[in-house]
Amino acid sequence: MTTVAYAEVPTPVGPFTLAVTEEGLVASGWGSRERLGGRLGLAEVHDPDRTASVVAELDDYFAGELRVFETPIDWRLTSGTRRLVLQALHRVPYGTAVTYGELATRSGSTVPARGIGSIMGSNPIPIVVPCHRVIAGNGLGGFSGGEGVETKRWLLTHEGYLQPTLLDL
Repeated sequence: MTTVAYAEVPTPVGPFTLAVTEEGLVASGWGSRERLGGRLGLAEVHDPDRTASVVAELDDYFAGELRVFETPIDWRLTSGTRRLVLQALHRVPYGTAVTYGELATRSGSTVPARGIGSIMGSNPIPIVVPCHRVIAGNGLGGFSGGEGVETKRWLLTHEGYLQPTLLDL
């Protein structure tokens, strides 16, 4: 039987919850463990050892010491084209960004840019599968995590893709 262990991590962009199965990180996001758990429908276990490595990686990422997450991903919440797009997104490097159309091309899908945006909005593993690195051709585009576009801007600035503004100094 597959089980899930949770960890709640304070971050500069708000409290962040991680859900880890025996296979790897299955879900993450802003908000409560109950919110994530409702999507998973898996039995919960208390297993800090299971979540420790991804918590450490997330802490290192926010400390500016990690650029590539090594955490195994459990892709069970995705399938088909959506999975192809998210797996292509997972390979977009730290400190870079792609447009919605570029991500469609990289994934080999025929999904139009608007459809890519919809897939980004339903990404079950933000930050580790970096939907914040997908931008519109004419600006940042949308972002549904944390405080919305301000969180996306913060993450892209943290990674060095965007220059800090006077508000960040």
